[in-house]
Amino acid sequence: MNGKRHFEPLFWSLFGAGGIVTAMATPVLVLIVGLCVPLGIIPADALSYDRMMAFAGSWFGRLALAGVIILSLWHCVHRIYHSLHDFGFHPGFAMKTLFYGSALVFSIATVTMVLLV
Repeated sequence: MNGKRHFEPLFWSLFGAGGIVTAMATPVLVLIVGLCVPLGIIPADALSYDRMMAFAGSWFGRLALAGVIILSLWHCVHRIYHSLHDFGFHPGFAMKTLFYGSALVFSIATVTMVLLV
């Protein structure tokens, strides 16, 4: 063992968590917004602007929104980066830094916005 640390397990864990969150949240959102509200199963005022702002303003809503945004972002970045390999384009260290660095910057921006707003 050469003592060299790898960050790949961290990226894979964020990718996995983001995949699970995206796979669980997206179908529910499509069901609620795309089917239940238009069919009248859920009243339209349940998704009113005031209710959504009240949800987004609560600590649980902020945590949920930040979690979905951040984990989905990391999932997307990791998926795109590794899909490039499947297409025969092997990005180097600079591209890897750009991909994961942008995910880190946007994650920090999301946490900042959640805390400040």
